[in-house]
Amino acid sequence: MKKFNSQLLISLVCVMMLSFGIVIMDSIPTSALTYQTTTDVEFTINPSINVSLSSNNLLISDLTPGTSSDSNIITVNVSTNAGYGYYLAATAGTSTGNTNLVNTNDSSRVFTNLSSNKASLSNFSDNTWGYSYSTDNGTSWISGNNDAATAGYNGLPLDNNDNGATGIQLASTDSYVSTNSIKFKIGAKASTTQSGGTYTNTVNFYAVANPEPSLGPVACEAGKICYNVNSLTSTEGTMGKQSAADGNNATLYASNFSRQGYGFAGWSDTYDYSGNLYGPQETITVPNGTSTNGLSLYAIWIRSEGSLQDSSKVASVCNRLTTSGPNVTKTLNSVSALTDQRDNETYAIAKLADGNCWMIENLRLDNTADHNSDGTLSQGYGGVFSGLAEPEAPWADNSTAANSLYYSGTQEGTATIDIGTTNANFRFPRYNNQNTASRETETTDSNTNTYSYGNYYTWHAAIADTTHYSSGNHDGTSICPSGWRIPTGVNLNISNGEYPTLNVLINNDSRTSSDGLRRYPANFIYSGYILSTYAYYRGTSGNYWSSTVWGDNSSSRLTFNVGNVIPANGSSMKYYGLSIRCIVSPST
Repeated sequence: MKKFNSQLLISLVCVMMLSFGIVIMDSIPTSALTYQTTTDVEFTINPSINVSLSSNNLLISDLTPGTSSDSNIITVNVSTNAGYGYYLAATAGTSTGNTNLVNTNDSSRVFTNLSSNKASLSNFSDNTWGYSYSTDNGTSWISGNNDAATAGYNGLPLDNNDNGATGIQLASTDSYVSTNSIKFKIGAKASTTQSGGTYTNTVNFYAVANPEPSLGPVACEAGKICYNVNSLTSTEGTMGKQSAADGNNATLYASNFSRQGYGFAGWSDTYDYSGNLYGPQETITVPNGTSTNGLSLYAIWIRSEGSLQDSSKVASVCNRLTTSGPNVTKTLNSVSALTDQRDNETYAIAKLADGNCWMIENLRLDNTADHNSDGTLSQGYGGVFSGLAEPEAPWADNSTAANSLYYSGTQEGTATIDIGTTNANFRFPRYNNQNTASRETETTDSNTNTYSYGNYYTWHAAIADTTHYSSGNHDGTSICPSGWRIPTGVNLNISNGEYPTLNVLINNDSRTSSDGLRRYPANFIYSGYILSTYAYYRGTSGNYWSSTVWGDNSSSRLTFNVGNVIPANGSSMKYYGLSIRCIVSPST
């Protein structure tokens, strides 16, 4: 701890340390023997933190009795290479053992430290002093901790800790910042009878490196399920708590969290994923202890391994993954994540019981000019897709106000398709569910706008289609990433689609429960559907397009709720907005 002068002390404290133990083996062969020696190599890395001051003195020159005044302003500069940031704190009192400014000629004459915040010098009591600081070039002077500061002045705490761990936190960074600075001053008010002379004490500045952060368990409250973002890096979204009681069934909330470069693979009851793994809307039996201690669940994040459009990477990942099924222990070995190069959205993927790789998150692709001006919004389709279009009412529904995804053809963004015996221009609406109100609004309602519900697409938008298909499968273009496709369903002529096959394998072909579909790692969720501008059954049913035509105006889809699954004979009108899951075979 270095003392610069009687009025200002600077302490540099580095608390981050990294050490390594390395064993080096050197073999020297001879005709009969091998000699072996070992040596340990160890070194320590300490972060560098330097504090400099524009002046070593805080001075109030010739304070007139009965008045108040500020000192000169000094700038406190911090430079560091600390990888996890630092905090800068200030204390007082080293030279005198208390926080008073003491007359150098008469120790009974003092200025006492402020005991509470004062908005301005005029609010000071006689013979008191306090500090104020600014992080914006001196235009807004504040007191208190940096994260809970108020305007004005306050008193510095007594310096009773040599490493600076206590004190007013003036500035803080959570990650590496090479330089930072604040401006600092003191103010004082003298009574009309205060003795003349010089009043002194010491102000100390400490810069302390933050320790390396680490994840850990998070407490919850009684009778609640708490959803934790479980990340040390930047994320978006918040989630409310869910009421729960011991032994009852609870359908978990779909995630409203997102993390750049990571796919969301579900929830775990341990922060390190060593415990139980659950789908985002899996139905669980609430464990004992929840009624008294709560249940903390943690987001399972999977780092992207590469591009969804890289066929060799997709094949490598899918062939490596362990096939999951109803009788297979839940592990992370069946899950990975890849990134859609069109918009840098990362999706968790899994090899499900049918042996195919599935995206286990709903598609979130937005139709914006930022990533589809070259016509690549829809893979495999030769036409050009435009940006957001003005809405056009689909068939009898004249109330739609949703954005549209459309083919820029000869009829100015419309395509003519045959609806029974009537021709109609149709712009293929696509509905956005990116929490347009706020990603940061907490909610305890599972039916609200939730990020992992994804976006909603009409069937024609889903298959990137400008032609009316009246029968069979559409196995060509889709809005999925290149190489991926929309799963097949069934119709009157086709019975072995990929949706019913999956349901047989993971749900024992049960038509009375969707538990298997919602269980980790299949992770289907109750995203509902959109008609016009309104959401239907969101939070209570799931509806997913297939590529299989059902009839002139409708297409086959997978639909389910808590007590019913229809993978074989369900259909929706093609202008409805449904969710999309994409699929690829491991051999791709």
